[in-house]
Amino acid sequence: MIYSMTGFGKASVQLPLKKITVEIKSLNSKNLDLSVRLPQPYKEKELEIRNVIAQQLERGKVECSVFIEVTGEETSATLNAPIVKAYIAQMKNIIPDADATELMKMAVRMPDALKVERCELDEQEWNEIVKVLNQALVNINEFRKQEGEKLGNDFVNRISNIRSSMKEIEGYEEDRIKTVKDRLLQNLKELEVNIDESRYAQEVVYYIEKLDINEEKVRLTNHLDYFIETMNANEHAGRKLGFIAQEMGREINTMGSKSNHAEMQKLVVKMKDELEKIKEQVLNIL
Repeated sequence: MIYSMTGFGKASVQLPLKKITVEIKSLNSKNLDLSVRLPQPYKEKELEIRNVIAQQLERGKVECSVFIEVTGEETSATLNAPIVKAYIAQMKNIIPDADATELMKMAVRMPDALKVERCELDEQEWNEIVKVLNQALVNINEFRKQEGEKLGNDFVNRISNIRSSMKEIEGYEEDRIKTVKDRLLQNLKELEVNIDESRYAQEVVYYIEKLDINEEKVRLTNHLDYFIETMNANEHAGRKLGFIAQEMGREINTMGSKSNHAEMQKLVVKMKDELEKIKEQVLNIL
């Protein structure tokens, strides 16, 4: 089972005076690249939140955001009475007959007219936040699993296409051997020399062995099988799948350099195209 590094998870809880929502987004990355956005009262818990996330999400560019929506009659801001009175007194000196209500409206908008008390984080509230965080992690992992299943199906189809192209190549191998023999014979005739049949046979065997791709086909088949086996294993296989794809590429490239046949080279190009798409998607695998 493979998991994608791309995912989204969201969860929320309604407390008596506020609603807390946690959103987690992730994209592909070589390692865990984590950023956490928290309201000021929760800053002291950032390290703890990071540790919880790191235990659940092994890799990826992850962004966790905690949102607070006040739904009850709660405020941490109070009027700074001495400052407000001082503002009103100053404005009265400037405009003695000004309306008291208007002066109050103006005064409370002035700097430092409100003072904000620092809210201490309630332990019970924090426990609720941890529950929401864990639920968001469950949701993003489920998202990652579903995306991984889609990628897995795509890999299976592309591996199957590579196998089909490799099977088609076999149909041209006899024709290629005949082409090599005819080309050697034609070159010898153009040189107008006597042909030593034994020597000619040796040369044919030499070139056929040099262009033989049976070993590459066997190794490529083994890599394709190992890719599927690794993909279905119960592990985070992204890096290993990337290494296997590189080995697949080496065998396909060698087959291309040895093919010496137009139709075979076309099939090799198709195999390379499928492999490049596999490599692109492997980067998203956890």
